[in-house]
Amino acid sequence: MPIAAFAPAKINLYLHVTGRRADGYHLLDSLVAFADIGDRLTVETAASFSLVVDGAEAAALNTVANDNLVLRAARLLAEHAGISAGAALQLEKRLPVAGGVGGGSSDAAAALLALRRLWRLSVEDEALHQLGARLGADVPACLYRDAVWVGGVGERLEPAGALPEAGIVLANPRKALPTGLVFASRRGPFGEPGRFALPRRVADLAARLASRRNELTDAAAGLVPEIRTVLARLGRLPGSLLARMSGSGPTCFALFGSRKAAEEGCALLHAAEPLWWCAAGGFVAEAARNR
Repeated sequence: MPIAAFAPAKINLYLHVTGRRADGYHLLDSLVAFADIGDRLTVETAASFSLVVDGAEAAALNTVANDNLVLRAARLLAEHAGISAGAALQLEKRLPVAGGVGGGSSDAAAALLALRRLWRLSVEDEALHQLGARLGADVPACLYRDAVWVGGVGERLEPAGALPEAGIVLANPRKALPTGLVFASRRGPFGEPGRFALPRRVADLAARLASRRNELTDAAAGLVPEIRTVLARLGRLPGSLLARMSGSGPTCFALFGSRKAAEEGCALLHAAEPLWWCAAGGFVAEAARNR
């Protein structure tokens, strides 16, 4: 039987750049959450590996499907586990490509998790995370799929605890922005860690986050000026508690007191900016982590 997996959007609720290693990789401090907005992956047994990409955002990936992170993840796990069979994978792409919400990394994590189930492997989580790190710095966090403090270059993960219930709107001005270009464009001093005890109410969470930043915003907005417009639009939506860019952009998010408020805000944003990509949801729930 085919195995289905959900690949949630990764959201950097804040992101501080705390330094840079000798090899050029930047050191980060971030609170990462996951939204119940994302891609969907289906895997089933086959003699060889294949990938079909469909969905609303598929066009941006079709030209590079043979090198997609999903296929790379599948082949890496098969090699690690000594699996000679292949798998037929189908990815329904809903998240914007190169959007700063970890779409490719989350897809790769979903592939590792789904194929572990399909092939009935006894690969432990720690080993799976090590494989994920070979695919990209964001993949281990995407395997975790719960609120997590991220340090180092993305490999240091510490559980953050339970996030309060909240509504989320994601918005992208239909621009792709490569992560490496944003880091290369960053200027200024390095920041400090910003960790805190998670509150029980989303209004309190927004207040805590307001004193933190995404320290890639200026660099990203210098490359895609529309980011400033997106942030302004999100910040003016009724009930918006906080508007911020996620990751290296250009996708931005706003927090709301409820899913209903987020859905209403998303509808208003879509009416005002019909050419943008936008979606509403909440933080990922336990049932969604294994979908």
